[in-house]
Amino acid sequence: MTDLVTSLNDSLQLSIPSQTGREELLRMLTDHINSILNLNVEKLINLLYRLDISEKKIRECLAVNAGQDAAPLIAQLIVERQEQKIKSRRQYTRRDQSINEEDAW
Repeated sequence: MTDLVTSLNDSLQLSIPSQTGREELLRMLTDHINSILNLNVEKLINLLYRLDISEKKIRECLAVNAGQDAAPLIAQLIVERQEQKIKSRRQYTRRDQSINEEDAW
C-alpha cells in the first residue's frame, strides 16, 4: 500500500500519509478529483492521459455506472492503473541474482 500511496502522491502532487488505508485513500482521491472536476475538467482529462488511463475505459466505466457520481469511479480507475504500473515495475525490474553484474544488460 505504501508504494501505491507514494506513486499517487508523486503523480498527482498530493501529500497522502503513507499509512493511509485503501478506503481512506479512495475517499481522499475522490475529493481531489471532485475539486478538479469543479474547477477545470480539461485538467482532469490531461491528468488521466498522463496517468495512462484510456478514454475507452473511462467511458465504459461511466456508462455501466450511469447516474453515479463520476469522481469515485475515476478514483478507482486511477488506483487500479497505478497498481498495474507498480506490479509491472516489480515484475520487470527483478534481476536474476545468479548473473554477474558485468554480464547483465
